[in-house]
Amino acid sequence: MLTDPIADMLTRIRNANSARKRQVRIKRNKVCMGIAQVLKDEGYITDYASIDDANQGEIRVDLKYGERGELVIQDIQRVSKPGCRVYRGSGELPRVLDGLGVAVVSTSQGVLSDRECRRRKVGGELLCTVC
Repeated sequence: MLTDPIADMLTRIRNANSARKRQVRIKRNKVCMGIAQVLKDEGYITDYASIDDANQGEIRVDLKYGERGELVIQDIQRVSKPGCRVYRGSGELPRVLDGLGVAVVSTSQGVLSDRECRRRKVGGELLCTVC
């Protein structure tokens, strides 16, 4: 059993991205599915799919690269950890690289990007930052 499935997801994506893999498989849960949806909506991954198996299932994430093979995801970092949760209001959310990156936030309305949180005026737990 994993103690922090979000950190495991981000580490798998980071490692597969640096090794130039096309796909990576991650253990499925609702928060990881939400993070994958935000990454797809913001253009950091090509697609993702839920795969059923005998246990909890997996998420297959299709990584995205530039035309000449350059990395789309330069950096992906966990912010809120199980030992130290980080909560922010909609006005306190960080602007990653002055708006070029994205912060992923778990809110009462689901997992959203920082831009969407500001638009809806909701805050929540700051899960990770991507640039």
